[in-house]
Amino acid sequence: MPADDQARYDALMEVIRSRMTVRAFDPAHAVPREHYELILEAARHSPSGANAQPWHFIVITEAALKQKIMEYFREEQVRRAKLKMKFPTPDYRGLATAPGMIVVASDFRWVRAFPVLNDGSELDRMYKENAERILLQSVAAATMSAHLAAAALGYNVWWVTAIGQEAAQNAMKPLLGIPEELSVLDIMCFGPPAKAPYKRWKKSLAEIVNWNRFDPAHAMTEAQIDEWVATQRHKVMFKDEKNVD
Repeated sequence: MPADDQARYDALMEVIRSRMTVRAFDPAHAVPREHYELILEAARHSPSGANAQPWHFIVITEAALKQKIMEYFREEQVRRAKLKMKFPTPDYRGLATAPGMIVVASDFRWVRAFPVLNDGSELDRMYKENAERILLQSVAAATMSAHLAAAALGYNVWWVTAIGQEAAQNAMKPLLGIPEELSVLDIMCFGPPAKAPYKRWKKSLAEIVNWNRFDPAHAMTEAQIDEWVATQRHKVMFKDEKNVD
């Protein structure tokens, strides 16, 4: 590999490895407008199906708005606890401490830009399901680009999803003046961490890479997945710092 190509790759990997999730930030930090613009410039150049670019970004700088957004997710956290879902939910109070916050929205009518039949058939239903995946993948690509740009600027990040939560839509859209036709998909928080972050566990290349054919050794049974959820999920979501590459 040419030295220049290796240097570019190494610089990229430094940013990727430094992108770490935190759930509490230093609220005293002020994110300059220029940093928001640099982050969203990276998002703007992301790939999307049919080049539809089906994303909108709402920059949140008002502390009162951050507080109201936090309150909704805090209520959701309490609701999960009452339902005994046993999901290791993070402390959403950290949302209000985020110096940087960007709400990511999209218009699902953009699925019309992707292959659909619009004839009400079973095949049309399948195509429309795939079209929704294309839209979500497109918006996720833009969001990931924004996260990497924030990491390059020295920030830690938090990716909060609101996909499929009707209550989240009802709470966020009037609050932020988002039209009914759009959906809130994600909230991106970023800033200096309240305390030093740690790198979470990642699978090794050997566990995830297959050459030409899928390696049967990588397949898991439903029982094995249930066992992982029951015994390992909490560890790898939060405190397991072993075997980090």
